[in-house]
Amino acid sequence: MRGLALSLPALAGLARLADGLADRVTGPLRGRLFLWVPVCLSVGIGGYFALPREPAGLEWAALAVVVVALSLWARGGRYGLGVGPLALGLAMIGGGAGLAGLRSHLVAAPVLDWRYYGAVEGRIVEIDRSVSDAVRLTLDDVVLERMAPARTPTQVRVSLHGMAGDFITPEPGLRVMLTGHLGPPGGAVEPGGFDFRRIAWFEGLGAVGYTRSPVLALAAPEPGPGLMVTRLRMRISGAVQDRLPGAPGAFAAAVLTGDRSGIDQTTMEDLRRSNLAHLLAISGLHMGLLTGFVFAALRLALALAMPLALRVPARKIAASGALAAGAFYLALSGGNVATERAFIMVAVMLLAVLVDRRAISLRSVAMAAVIVLVLRPEALLGAGFQMSFAATIALVAVFGALRDQPGWRGYGRRRWLRPVLSLVVCSVVAGLATAPVAAVHFNRVAEYGLLANVVTVPLMGSVIIPAAVVAAVLTPLGLQAPALWAMEQGARWILTVAAWVAGLDGAVFPVAQAPPVVLPLMAISAVWLVLWPGRMRWAGAAGIALALALWGQGARPVLLIADTGGLVGVMTSAGRAVSKPRGSGFVAEKWLEADGDSATQADAAARWRDVPGALWAGVLPAGVSQEARDAAAEVPRFSLAGQRFAHVTGRATEGHLPVLCAEGRIVITDQRIRAAPAGCAVWDTRALAASGARSAGLRGDRLIWRSAHDVSGLHRWTQGGP
Repeated sequence: MRGLALSLPALAGLARLADGLADRVTGPLRGRLFLWVPVCLSVGIGGYFALPREPAGLEWAALAVVVVALSLWARGGRYGLGVGPLALGLAMIGGGAGLAGLRSHLVAAPVLDWRYYGAVEGRIVEIDRSVSDAVRLTLDDVVLERMAPARTPTQVRVSLHGMAGDFITPEPGLRVMLTGHLGPPGGAVEPGGFDFRRIAWFEGLGAVGYTRSPVLALAAPEPGPGLMVTRLRMRISGAVQDRLPGAPGAFAAAVLTGDRSGIDQTTMEDLRRSNLAHLLAISGLHMGLLTGFVFAALRLALALAMPLALRVPARKIAASGALAAGAFYLALSGGNVATERAFIMVAVMLLAVLVDRRAISLRSVAMAAVIVLVLRPEALLGAGFQMSFAATIALVAVFGALRDQPGWRGYGRRRWLRPVLSLVVCSVVAGLATAPVAAVHFNRVAEYGLLANVVTVPLMGSVIIPAAVVAAVLTPLGLQAPALWAMEQGARWILTVAAWVAGLDGAVFPVAQAPPVVLPLMAISAVWLVLWPGRMRWAGAAGIALALALWGQGARPVLLIADTGGLVGVMTSAGRAVSKPRGSGFVAEKWLEADGDSATQADAAARWRDVPGALWAGVLPAGVSQEARDAAAEVPRFSLAGQRFAHVTGRATEGHLPVLCAEGRIVITDQRIRAAPAGCAVWDTRALAASGARSAGLRGDRLIWRSAHDVSGLHRWTQGGP
């Protein structure tokens, strides 16, 4: 007991010492701690998605106990300010991981785990276009032939190829039947690459595929509130495109309703190459311009009614009207993640006006981020979330600093310069803040993106969005034609600029894929630079510099193998060579983009002659026929680090195996091999499905292998279902 009595004061002294040290860390953050809440949540959410496997039930329970204990400790505040914020921050990190795990459980739905061919019946809930420019239907209430309802995916997405869409006019709510090829959502095209399975899991998409047969209508669109807004959206989109034919009408329809089905791939590529594709996404720009215009118009109207303006809170009424307009725009656009995020950010700022707080501040941005992360934790990993908040935080921070500068206020004759300078500063700051994020996600930088945005974005705020609001108000009176004409002229200008900029030499600079640590390090460093007070904030600049240095040190795999076995890519001195000039085009495109290579698949296939050992031929055993020798001579072969490989596709694969196995090669194929020759290593569709895409890097004279499943971990979306 005496020892215990002596130890208690010692423990209390240690606690006070720890609190003092912690206070030196957290002391400068007094009054700014809330700004770190979304940062801590993001660390926890990112940690969950980086886990090598899904935690078990007992592990989740232990995490919950730790989070509650840390929260109570922080709330008690027994030892002062220092330890409390640190404990609360750790609790937030644990809470972020728990939110992500809970969300992945709540959205669980059946996922098709084999290739299906047969009848597909369902109700159209979304219409868009695929990467190949084909009309694409998303169906719910799905019925598949000879499949139990418990195993049937909740939603499937089908691309219409050939004459598939010639017999119906797709309409939300229409029940259709088709004969389609379906499969599970594709995994990462390479270890650590873009993983569509995770996105499909959180969207409730259980299968994707295509059809070349006619799509038949089974029943008229179902009445009811579920698809009422969707039908209204498509009706407005169709009406706009009827009045404004061609690309300008499709662009205007996308801006108004989010329906991009009328935009062809040539136009989309021009917008991407000129860094103007964000004008199509109904996100922060559109929502901010719309609500800002409605707010200004309502406030001006109330100000003109002088007796009324003196008796009512005009600013709050205008904010309420703008909030209602934003909510309607959210519903009309389909309520996707980007639009939800934009509406939350705008709603937080307008609610701040209603309660007499500063509308645009870092606290408002932090509140919006917390709401988005709680509702949709998976949004953290998306380019839209990262670019939106990167731009918003940078703009609020920079304009907040400029607001305190006397020269920025623009007195006297210089007042007219302020809007012009604001536009330039806004474009430069937003471009610099989002460029690294865009380069990490899309592996390219639009060299003239700043120029294109400076000469087009003002039209969104001054012509297109105001004209859209006016057209919406005047449509019931049949007077919308002038407003639609104004929208058309603005859209034509934007598309003309996009085509011109996209055609300039060096319009796009390809960038190699960054190592996984680069983006998190850059994000944390940038947040530190903005949020931390005093001189210590410049540690964030050092972190950004370190992230850029690490980016330049990243090495690409020397060998890539698609998870279907349909394509192989080998790095050469001229760039990556692929084993086929056609087929698996999406995989080849993503591989070359990640290499920072602007070559086409056909160009990359022509490099195969530079692959080490591509023309090597060993001494074959006497039992192999000359016919087999001649057939196998056309098979792509290569050698790396002393190991020989061959890539075989098509139904003749098994006939090539005796020759290729006799050469001592690892055979990669897109077929399922029933019986391989003894001692022969065959990586067929079954083996590759178990591992996902594979890659190999060189370490000395050895190949270091990685698989997509090892990198992605064993989560619900990688295991094919709940």
